Amino acid sequence: MGPVFRLYHYPASGACAHTARLTTVGLQAEWATIPQVGAGSAGAVLASRLTENGHVTVLLIEAGGDDRNQKTLDTPLIVALNQMDKFDWAYLTEPQQHAHSGLIEKRGAWPRGRVLGGSSQLNYMQYVRGHRHDYDSWAASGSEGWSYEDVLPYFKKSEDIQIDRLKNSEYHGRGGPMTVTEVNAIPVADYFVKAGIELGFKEVDYNGENQEGFSRSQVSIKNGERMSTSKAFLWPVIDRPNLHVLANSHVTKVMINKKTAVGVEYVKDGRLYRVRASREVILSAGAIGSPQLLMLSGIGPKKHLEEMKIPVHASLPVGDSLQDHMFVTMVSKIQKPISLTTKKLESTLASIEYRALKSGLFTSSGGLEATAFVKTKSEEPSPDVQLLFVCASMDKRLARLFNIDQKIVAHFNWTSVEEGFTTLPALLRPKSKGTIRLRSTNPFEHPIIDPNYLSHPDDVKTLVRGVRMVQKLHQTKAFKEIGAQLEDTPFPTCNTMKYDTDEYWECYIRALATTIYHPTTTCKMGKPSDPTTVVDPQLRVKGISGLRVADASIMPALVSGNTNAPCIMIGEKAADIIKSSK
Repeated sequence: MGPVFRLYHYPASGACAHTARLTTVGLQAEWATIPQVGAGSAGAVLASRLTENGHVTVLLIEAGGDDRNQKTLDTPLIVALNQMDKFDWAYLTEPQQHAHSGLIEKRGAWPRGRVLGGSSQLNYMQYVRGHRHDYDSWAASGSEGWSYEDVLPYFKKSEDIQIDRLKNSEYHGRGGPMTVTEVNAIPVADYFVKAGIELGFKEVDYNGENQEGFSRSQVSIKNGERMSTSKAFLWPVIDRPNLHVLANSHVTKVMINKKTAVGVEYVKDGRLYRVRASREVILSAGAIGSPQLLMLSGIGPKKHLEEMKIPVHASLPVGDSLQDHMFVTMVSKIQKPISLTTKKLESTLASIEYRALKSGLFTSSGGLEATAFVKTKSEEPSPDVQLLFVCASMDKRLARLFNIDQKIVAHFNWTSVEEGFTTLPALLRPKSKGTIRLRSTNPFEHPIIDPNYLSHPDDVKTLVRGVRMVQKLHQTKAFKEIGAQLEDTPFPTCNTMKYDTDEYWECYIRALATTIYHPTTTCKMGKPSDPTTVVDPQLRVKGISGLRVADASIMPALVSGNTNAPCIMIGEKAADIIKSSK
């Protein structure tokens, strides 16, 4: 029989304050209650794995709500409907000095999941691990135990590969909670892969031995539905007596006493509660939420906390080193009816096919069905640009999600009425770094997000080389076969420059390059002696006992690819680290 929980509420000082004390019966002395904040891509995994041990009890606290039976969350194609809605924190960046001149108020939209499953509910389901060089660099820079050989078993542990040609690969796992398959709903993506092969690239398993090359996307979809981390890791084990999930509960602070984390405060239904930790506290609130919580709790840059009049428990570079991937929008029209259009999307047949058979267009991962990793300079140690291939033209609805000014949409006449596709060259290893800072001491107010995009000139130059790669694809027989024609209308604020020069494209990039939703590194992991780090390789916050961070924020540097799979890996590895600690 599992441990029995009792939740007590005691009046505390203040009109709306209550104390929630979680007590257990039958626990071994060395295992105790763990309040864990955040049920997202890493958090859901971590809670599930920790509670495999019946002597470990977890109270998983999530600000968002239940994800079950939500059509927009489950249906892969309509992913965009989840942004700027109840499931989205709907963050905006500060106005950018070096970028976003084509965005409203020069501010970028940063969607983040506010629901069980976190951003694994809002993303485009791309299962990409990054390059082995990323993790070896982590280890070499002081994150011992996080090399590629160290993390590969954790990628495999969570995975259930359903791509036939990869089922026997030593790089993939079978039987894990997270189903990984290949999406083939829209034919135009095949021509992207053919064009890449024509340029001399290989068709590859980018999660295997060699990342460089072109491929159909590997995606977290099962039986035609999104596989979020809540669906894969939480709901199958929700009846465990030692796992308690508290939704719609906003954590406002980590309670710290004598340099030790002793619990957390949270607000639910307008009332303040406190839950005590008899072992440790874990933050998995993401690259924005975790640093915000640490700073609200008195852990962060000393000068900033003092300005906020927050007592300083530990002076650490929390919120520094912010990194994010950016992509550039490049729209093409085609002459064959093989892409996704508004008419096809709204057809009764497509809807019936999905409802009855869970097949057809609606199984597409938001239209993003292929990707490539390329070196734009031969001396690069690994690919420096990712090409994301969306099987539809950009339209005003998608542009709105990126906060692109609708005057620009009208200028280009972007519409998904016509057959076409959108190629998104993305910067894999940005040199520009930004910050997260508190806007106020109000835990419900969004923090100041300043990614400082394109402040390093090399980032713009790399994206220009990515643009040139997209142009090369349009010269292939494969693209000419479908009549692919790249949009060549000059950008309105770049018309003083000669079209198609590097100078022109730099102007275009500074106007329209925007986020791919991959913020990381705001609670950087590394050697405790390194002044740029916040957590050690065991994910322990420096200078504070009983407190760890386990999410995208701990990445020492941004990985070369989409970040959901690495976050799942972090959750897997963190669970083993915590289980083995005393």
